[in-house]
Amino acid sequence: MSVKPGYEEEYKRRHDEIWPEMLEALQRAGARNYSIFRHGTQLFAYLETDDFERMAKTLAADPVNQRWQQWMAEIMTQEIDPQTQWPPLLPEMFHMD
Repeated sequence: MSVKPGYEEEYKRRHDEIWPEMLEALQRAGARNYSIFRHGTQLFAYLETDDFERMAKTLAADPVNQRWQQWMAEIMTQEIDPQTQWPPLLPEMFHMD
């Protein structure tokens, strides 16, 4: 995912003011410990869930999430996996507990 050049501050502002109903939708879907990091215009998201497929399907069908995604589409670009309706998962290269 990436922020369109020139929209970095707007992206941050929108997440600083994230809709309470969007947070509720994420929680209902089973997302937790969710963070988004930015390096230049590149975005990296990290979240935890017990069932990714369920979470992705739940969010894809949620009207609040659909509104949020439409609102964010004007300031960012993202590749979407047609199977999950979610950005492609990155393969883990290293992990340490």
